[in-house]
Amino acid sequence: MTIRYGFLSTHPPTRCGLATFNAALAAHLGTDGEPAGVVRVAGNGDDLRPAPGVAHTWVDTDLSGWRDAAEVLNTFDVAVVQHEYGIYPGRDGGDVLSVLRRLTVPSLVVLHTVPAHPTARQKSLLEQIAAAAGAVVTITATAHDRLLAGYAVDAAKVSVIPHGASDYTGPPARRYEQPHMLTWGLLGPGKGIEWALRGLARLRSPDPAPVYTVAGRTHPKVAEVHGEAYRASLHQLGAALGVAHHVRYESDYLDDAALGELIRSADVVVLPYDSTEQVTSGVLVEAVAAGIPVVATAFPHAVELLTDGPGLLVPHKNPAALATAIRKILTKPALAATLRERSGHAEPAPRWPAVAQRYHELAVT
Repeated sequence: MTIRYGFLSTHPPTRCGLATFNAALAAHLGTDGEPAGVVRVAGNGDDLRPAPGVAHTWVDTDLSGWRDAAEVLNTFDVAVVQHEYGIYPGRDGGDVLSVLRRLTVPSLVVLHTVPAHPTARQKSLLEQIAAAAGAVVTITATAHDRLLAGYAVDAAKVSVIPHGASDYTGPPARRYEQPHMLTWGLLGPGKGIEWALRGLARLRSPDPAPVYTVAGRTHPKVAEVHGEAYRASLHQLGAALGVAHHVRYESDYLDDAALGELIRSADVVVLPYDSTEQVTSGVLVEAVAAGIPVVATAFPHAVELLTDGPGLLVPHKNPAALATAIRKILTKPALAATLRERSGHAEPAPRWPAVAQRYHELAVT
């Protein structure tokens, strides 16, 4: 059965995790004869030039833009709506609810955030979104359980479909003679890079000391308000700790080929995030799918994916624990091999074609 999918989300050229997710899902749900179309939500400062696959752009300063967004989505067979607080206009992004209520086609809402301790407004909004949607998808079992336990939603509407992964597997790509630590993704406060730098300073072994690559541009919303202050603070901290010469910052946007090479060059991916709420991490999924051992703080998605799996969990804001876990992976080849083997059996990291098929099956039921 051929279905024309319309998507509501941030979308490239916007660079954020939600845009990347939506672009991948749209690409795999579209067909040559019936392509998917996107209603792109963009900030006033974003590049607003027409992009392939974008049927309409809703600039978030347009207070009545939800009407046009809904009308365009109604020209498709199914509307797929990515939900994250703050990307839509209105208090807590509430204008997305107006879009959903105006739709005349079936809708499927993907929840990228399910707060454990929402404000009263956030809780009410998410409950109303779930009520207006034809179906609801969470990306992790943790988010699913949290939604059903903490919110008044129809459990029969809710499904779990894991985050998709690109195919970055392949032979190792050695970039450095030293062991290689890697963190990638948009940069900003909360990423916890400062804790990884402090952990690096505690790594007296192995010899030679590892090199640490921090790859990614500053998050556009962070840059808009604070410029490059966070990145500058990391440079200053690295210098103060005496590890600046071991840290490589790559701020260029990497295409799939370059990102794949960078990932395959890593001996360990480090995710020292501050958040104790994060139920979805695309970087985590990509690292596991690529077969690279992971050291991560115990945010919910990491707990779900790494417990007895392809990585090691550490407490938040604990550089000593980070250093200990990284040292284990870098100095114990048997452990690293075991973690890589577990990556190959990590069911929650399926490739995008399989994920898209599950969305299609949900849409036709």
